[in-house]
Amino acid sequence: MNTGFMFLQKYLMSPMAKISQFKIVRAVMAAGMASIPFCIVGSMFLVFNTLPMTFTGLESLFENTIFRISDLYMIANTATMGILAIYFNIVVGYELTKIEQEETGLKVSPLNGAMLSIFAFMMTLPELVLKNGSVVLLNDTTELVFNGLRLKPFIFRLGTSGIFIAIVMAIVATQLYFVCVRRNWVVKMPETVPLGVSRSFTALIPTFIIAFTIIILNGILIYFGTDIFDIIGVPFTFVTNLTKSWLGIMVILFLIHALWVVGIHGASIIGAFITPIMLANMAENASGSHIPFAGEFNNSLVILGGSGSTLLMTFFIAFFAKSSQLKILGRASVVPAIFNINEPVIFGMPIVYNPYLAIPFLLAPMACGTLGYFAISSGFMNPIIALVPWPSPAGLGAFIGTGGDYKAAIVAIFSAILALLIYLPFVKLYDNKLFKGEQQKANS
Repeated sequence: MNTGFMFLQKYLMSPMAKISQFKIVRAVMAAGMASIPFCIVGSMFLVFNTLPMTFTGLESLFENTIFRISDLYMIANTATMGILAIYFNIVVGYELTKIEQEETGLKVSPLNGAMLSIFAFMMTLPELVLKNGSVVLLNDTTELVFNGLRLKPFIFRLGTSGIFIAIVMAIVATQLYFVCVRRNWVVKMPETVPLGVSRSFTALIPTFIIAFTIIILNGILIYFGTDIFDIIGVPFTFVTNLTKSWLGIMVILFLIHALWVVGIHGASIIGAFITPIMLANMAENASGSHIPFAGEFNNSLVILGGSGSTLLMTFFIAFFAKSSQLKILGRASVVPAIFNINEPVIFGMPIVYNPYLAIPFLLAPMACGTLGYFAISSGFMNPIIALVPWPSPAGLGAFIGTGGDYKAAIVAIFSAILALLIYLPFVKLYDNKLFKGEQQKANS
């Protein structure tokens, strides 16, 4: 086990710790966190719209009443999930500029960074084609493309499919902004000029440079029959497809929990990379797809009680442990565990660097992930179509997230039981060790 811990620390902890400090990773992580409230609100309206599909007895009632104003309240969903790429773009641009300002002392404005990012992103939205020697906006009524904007159902590239290009454009825009400021390519105003006016003129030259950069890139790519959106989308599509496989999910769950085992918050680090993908997959599910790894798949079906799937294990040690250490810890951790918070258990048991509990901590989530994956892919339960708050109790989060599918709640409960069965022999062994130690200490 010591060799295993050393291996994880050298080849996983150290590289991931460095990656987590990258400015881009921190900015994307902040964007994911900032978008969660909007995704939850938008998702709740979608769930409300799908209730009659689950409870068929409500169909007639909904059709004659609530669905008459469906287009009105579903604007809330369009204004969240429908333009999610904008939220990511603005926050990444803002956070990258803020980090640069605070850590390097560069005289840049986070507000300028956010605005330049959205400017660069908007320039990638229209689809243009080369026609009779001229560059023109694409119009195709069969594909619902008008003036270069693909409408499915709102503006296709503003939704979850545009998150990655939004992030890339925020990075490009802010880096060009930083270069301009470092090289003093800015219009300086006298100190007597109000700050707002001075800030706007500081962004003038960077705006020109960003505009010409995107225009030149667009022009070159249009000549070859493509655009920035499609080019950048190719590698991200490949990564997204990996998350749609069982093996891909297992790798993600292993990395999250292997990081936890050596003391790093694996969910936060890996979450920065997978959050955009899971939101995109959830949007596809809402449109009719059947992708298991979407939305709050982990918190709803896998890591019940927190990372490591420790919910029922916490109850077990609270009421059945022999050692005082585990019994007291369990009783103090039961309530947080119900809401998927288990840092007290991870660091208090502890699970971190604990050879007795490291194996079930890795195996339980992978087993629960397998159960959840095949329950959805086989059609036993509905896929996740709505984002629910991650602290939602076991069963409730799965039920709401799938639009009211009671089978999802059953799978979540079985998942918690499966995790407990994996933990039991290891926890009993560890508990006996602690109990013997406490008895020896008491006798001495």
